[in-house]
Amino acid sequence: MSFRDLLNSLPIPILQAPMAGATFEAMTVAVSQAGGLGNLAAAGVAPEELGAVVDAIRAQTGAPFGVNLLMAPAASPEPAEVDAARARLAPWYAELRLDVPDPPNRFSQVFDDQLEALRRAAPPLASFSFSILTRAQVEALHAAGTFVVGTANTVAEAVAWAEVGADGICAQGFEAGGHHAYFLADIEASSVGTMALVATVLAAVDLPVIAAGGIMDGRGVAAALALGASAVQMGSAFLQADEAIIGPTWQAALRDAPDDATRLTRAFSGRYARGLENRFVREMRAVQDFVPAYPVQNRLTQAMRAAADKAGDPELMSLWAGQAVKLAKPGAAGEMVKQWWAEAQATAQALVARTAKT
Repeated sequence: MSFRDLLNSLPIPILQAPMAGATFEAMTVAVSQAGGLGNLAAAGVAPEELGAVVDAIRAQTGAPFGVNLLMAPAASPEPAEVDAARARLAPWYAELRLDVPDPPNRFSQVFDDQLEALRRAAPPLASFSFSILTRAQVEALHAAGTFVVGTANTVAEAVAWAEVGADGICAQGFEAGGHHAYFLADIEASSVGTMALVATVLAAVDLPVIAAGGIMDGRGVAAALALGASAVQMGSAFLQADEAIIGPTWQAALRDAPDDATRLTRAFSGRYARGLENRFVREMRAVQDFVPAYPVQNRLTQAMRAAADKAGDPELMSLWAGQAVKLAKPGAAGEMVKQWWAEAQATAQALVARTAKT
């Protein structure tokens, strides 16, 4: 079976976006069981634990599922850069009556170790963001029986993934919440809308394309499929699902968010990501170009974000969300997927009726 065949065989061509800190095993299983394809956000999972997590998902569903890794570079920043970043964050930590944490022994999981653990675990699908695998790495995953999907923000990135042997492309548009996957150009050159990106990627590579970014309901699903996408990936639409693991502070911020509430920022993590604008985003905007690159800044703000969540203070939290997050609704993830597919079918039927008119 090819990856295109797998996507075509899904009862519902909706993938749940892997969202670290917002979803985990329960969401993955619920979406796959409903007929879509759930994805596990495994960036924070230690290599020695990854196999057990994948086995636990496999034990709960016979349906396809995916695992996503962020290709964080090995971080060895200069002490002076870390000291400057800690000093920049000190007033924010002081608001929470905390000292800035000492620099950690390491800033993230070791990607190569995670990749080897993923190869051994052999999930049906593995997807990657922030960089690109080598052809040898892709072939090793293929040998284990795992399809490979590369996340691309530009046509050039999609072509690069095709050249190393990826089975499909997740075309992540500018509208998407959370971290953006760009790796060949800067954020400005990589900010392409979902509809334009899907169309141009389809014209450039002969691979199935998964549309991602700003898709919040069945109308968006139908639009992406009409454009030629083989499936869609939805993330922010799941943030208020029963299986989401975000706390009450994040949930309340989503419910109370105004229209056009999101902004791109690198202040929290050192890599551009889209979330609800808050005081930290606004006041750090002038200096965000100077914060250390991901994963260093991400690790240095981790304790601040956790403390703010515990204190019920959304102004110091990374409230990742996509541009259309106001359309998110509560409910069970599996039922959401079924409802969106019913909406997509109704939308498609209405379009057929409309275009049939002479």
